[in-house]
Amino acid sequence: MSYINTLLFGIYPYIALLVLFVGTWARYDHGQFTWKAHSSQMLRKKNMVMASVLFHVGVLVIFFGHLVGLLTPHWAYEWIITPGQKQVMAILVGGIAGVMAIIGGGMLAWRRMTDPRVQASSTFADNMIIIILVVQLVLGMLTILPTMGHLDGSTMLKFSAWAQGVFTLEGSGIAAYIADVHWIYKAHIFLGLTIFVLFPFTRLVHMLSVPVEYFGRKYQVVRKRA
Repeated sequence: MSYINTLLFGIYPYIALLVLFVGTWARYDHGQFTWKAHSSQMLRKKNMVMASVLFHVGVLVIFFGHLVGLLTPHWAYEWIITPGQKQVMAILVGGIAGVMAIIGGGMLAWRRMTDPRVQASSTFADNMIIIILVVQLVLGMLTILPTMGHLDGSTMLKFSAWAQGVFTLEGSGIAAYIADVHWIYKAHIFLGLTIFVLFPFTRLVHMLSVPVEYFGRKYQVVRKRA
């Protein structure tokens, strides 16, 4: 079991990040015309705006919450907030954002699977990634259950040490940080790493497309018809 734990949480993270960065760079370099979200809004707009807003706002809050929460060293915030208080805040904010994202993502997944026009324009990757994201969101919400049993923040510090160890290249030994945590946490982490692997090959790449050039582009001259 220790070998499997090392493989999944000590080696796989580096493989996932390597595929993420190299795959994304290769797709941008060789397939820029495929770098888009493949929006289906014009095919069916009913409930689209509400579902999209709920999903995207919820996911963004969760993403940046994880990013800041896991990668910020303990010494940087310990003079403001304790690990226990930080964990309670994460449960409240993450819980609200998670419910929003699950509702929105569920609506988008249902629409993509059941609407004939949207279904006809969807690829296997489109269907797969929305389902995986919803499952990941559900797993994230389920982690609240074991978390409620230890609100002192000790487990959260283990995840922070693990995540920071990945980015400081501590090696496969980082798996020991989370060797004894609940299996729901491990399932959530494993699926999150798998999303990193799938990222370059799906519509998720549009997350990196910030329309910076839009603000500096030249005005288009539009004339009325004679």
